[in-house]
Amino acid sequence: MKIDTFERLLVHELKDLFSAESQIIEALPKMEEAATSEELKEAFRDHLEETRTHRQRLEEAFALTEFQPGGEHCDGCEGLIEEGQEVIDEIEEGEIRDAALIAAAQRVEHYEIAAYGSAIAFARKLGHDDIADLLAETLEEEKHADSLLTKIAEGSVNPEAVAGG
Repeated sequence: MKIDTFERLLVHELKDLFSAESQIIEALPKMEEAATSEELKEAFRDHLEETRTHRQRLEEAFALTEFQPGGEHCDGCEGLIEEGQEVIDEIEEGEIRDAALIAAAQRVEHYEIAAYGSAIAFARKLGHDDIADLLAETLEEEKHADSLLTKIAEGSVNPEAVAGG
């Protein structure tokens, strides 16, 4: 799809987000399995369910346009997920790996926060408040996931990693 209008730029962003959410759905079970902290495992498990809802909301947003999800591949998210896989492959199981998994997951969250913020701004500028409202719900959940990861890191994982490492 040629991006020659602001509307098509919005659609491109939505397709990119749809790809990112789909990739994250594939990655989160691996991150959960690699984590040792029960609190972190639960956060990854809960975010997987939330991410499925995010992808569903994107499908709802597409239903409000003449376009379909898919057709784009989010290279940025792919790179961030690859970095998370490197953490799993290169760091021994334990608190240090958990700290690195949180850092990798937060990079993904920050990417999503930026992407959703831009898409919301585009949608609002185009008068697609219905789409913007759907995306805003997801944006708040992404911000909450980021905050939760910080809480887990600061509350138990990072202190345990320092003590054990």
